[in-house]
Amino acid sequence: MKCASALSTLRNTEAATAEVLERVKAGLSGDPADLAFLFVSPHHAEDLGKIGRKVIDAGLAQHTIGCSGESIIGDGQEVEGSSALSLWTISLPETSLTPVRLEQGTSGFRGWEPDWDRPTPDARTLFLMGDPFRFPMDDFFKSLAKSSPGLKVCGGMASGGTTPGQIRIMLDGVAFAEGAVGMLVDGPARISPIVSQGCRPIGRHLIVTSAEQNVIRELGRRPAVDVLREIYESLSEEEQSKVRDGLHLGIVINEYQDTFERGDFLVRNVLGTDQAGGIAITDLARVGQTVQFHIRDAETAHEDLVSLLSRDRGDAQAAGVLVFSCNGRGTRLFGEPDHDATAITQAFGPIPTAGFFAMGELGPVGGRNFVHGFTASVVLFEES
Repeated sequence: MKCASALSTLRNTEAATAEVLERVKAGLSGDPADLAFLFVSPHHAEDLGKIGRKVIDAGLAQHTIGCSGESIIGDGQEVEGSSALSLWTISLPETSLTPVRLEQGTSGFRGWEPDWDRPTPDARTLFLMGDPFRFPMDDFFKSLAKSSPGLKVCGGMASGGTTPGQIRIMLDGVAFAEGAVGMLVDGPARISPIVSQGCRPIGRHLIVTSAEQNVIRELGRRPAVDVLREIYESLSEEEQSKVRDGLHLGIVINEYQDTFERGDFLVRNVLGTDQAGGIAITDLARVGQTVQFHIRDAETAHEDLVSLLSRDRGDAQAAGVLVFSCNGRGTRLFGEPDHDATAITQAFGPIPTAGFFAMGELGPVGGRNFVHGFTASVVLFEES
């Protein structure tokens, strides 16, 4: 396993492409890679397909996949709001790569072949990038959960546009403005996803006793708003301020655990309340779920990411890292640039890194794949 990466902040697309091609070629020392990821700011989005084709024509990779991003990650930096092009390559011996082009059809999803749904897909990882405006990623994940329950999905929803048709996704040198593109990696490569949700719980565990669609009506047989008000009044002034800045709800993923801690919840945004005392969230709610309110702040997000990155991985060492960070992180959350990129460098050293700020991050939590918000979905490519 060998990785190489390069970042260019040149605004001229041809010059930026030439710069990253030259640097990655030197980093590979003449050995071609198998797979290349490309992430470009809106300045280069119209030429994303051409750039992907140039990577292949230059002999740097057999396959390319990528997308546009509001902000781009590479070389230990997070380039926010200005021109950037990030190229990341990896050689994967004894590993098969299957390009995937997904579109929503009238009776399901076109592009996902039945013979890929193997009984034991736990050795496979699907890297996926999609159109955030028109591709129903949550529905695709539901279909995968039935056919390929062990398949890990990592990636993000493309960004860099505010309306449908502005973003770009790319597969093997061909760019698209809708649907999704993916690369199925099947083999002995050790690929380890980390999803840092960056929240901490407040109050106590609660049981949903009445719900309608995405609205929780009752918690413990009491109006949901009354329970929330009681929890709010028990908090410190500092915590109350964080609730006012943005409240979240954690939904327990595995109800069969005896205790629930950080990382055992799927965190969703609280949208607001209604006159009937219900609380609306950004997910479907169902009776019987165990939930707990959460708050998010820069300190908690930092602590959570650093803790996950520093976990003991035995004799495994990261050869390269991909980062799919929420466009609500960066300077918006931390007040300073390069936070997630710096945390990764401090954990693993200056290894090849690339990624982008997404409009929804993809990654497994509790053995299931989800679309997240405000997270850092980090993928480690490890070797002994």
